[in-house]
Amino acid sequence: MMRPTALALTVFLCLGCASAPASRDARSSSGTIAQPHGSLVIVGGGPRGDAITEKFIALAGGAGKARILVLPMASSLPETGAESVAEWRKHGASAWSENLTREEAMRPETVRGLDSATGIWFPGGDQVRIMAVLDGTPTAAAIRARYAAGAVVGGTSAGAAVMSTPMLTGDERAPGGVRRDTTQSFITIAREDVVVTNGLGLVSGAIIDQHFLRRRRHNRLISVVLEHPNMLAIGIDESTALVVEPGKPWTILGESAAIVYDARRATVSAPGAPILGATDVRMHVLPSGSSFDPATGAARLP
Repeated sequence: MMRPTALALTVFLCLGCASAPASRDARSSSGTIAQPHGSLVIVGGGPRGDAITEKFIALAGGAGKARILVLPMASSLPETGAESVAEWRKHGASAWSENLTREEAMRPETVRGLDSATGIWFPGGDQVRIMAVLDGTPTAAAIRARYAAGAVVGGTSAGAAVMSTPMLTGDERAPGGVRRDTTQSFITIAREDVVVTNGLGLVSGAIIDQHFLRRRRHNRLISVVLEHPNMLAIGIDESTALVVEPGKPWTILGESAAIVYDARRATVSAPGAPILGATDVRMHVLPSGSSFDPATGAARLP
């Protein structure tokens, strides 16, 4: 029996900010997907679990039919692609790995190699490494085209962050805030502190964070959503997936929860104000089995 979530909270946020030169800045979206026929399975990191693996394979055509291309560029470990391929094959999918360079991502034959993939998977590592290879390339456009045509695209950890534009890089401009009295990261909610850049932009109107509850990443995601209040912010915990299917509400699958911050109806302090603040931000805590409708903002618990 589904029921409306009781965890819609109004949040007031008003903390000092800092400004320092950025090493990587956000740019305009590198592409948009109009009415995609494909699906997304976005995992917050950690052990994936059979339920998430089987959901991805089902969306890719099912065991014996799914053809999954693994793109392991996020990792510096050469074995990452082979390990991911072995895991997909163990569950009945055909799988292969392509650890692309940027030069290879520009080649027409690489683009043609995506044609037979019914699923595309990004393992974890550093999301900036992925976009250093793919941003602005024909291969990135081909990934969007495969998603639009009906393929399922997914990833874990860095492979989750890369699904959105803006994409969190993991970098911070001013650790410790204006006091600069600590080496700890993201201990403030502040303007122009969280560094973002282009991702693949597959999930529409949303910003993705990962390892969310386990690594206590609320501050950085709240900061980003208040700077982009027209977008939703979704923090996905480990061993948990956000599943996006065409024409359906988003659903949560796995062992933990996803947090949604919705500032689309909030009042946010003016861009030139020295302090970042907001009223009427909605927050949803959505465990596995919950759903969220991004169009209406309605959330339901299992």
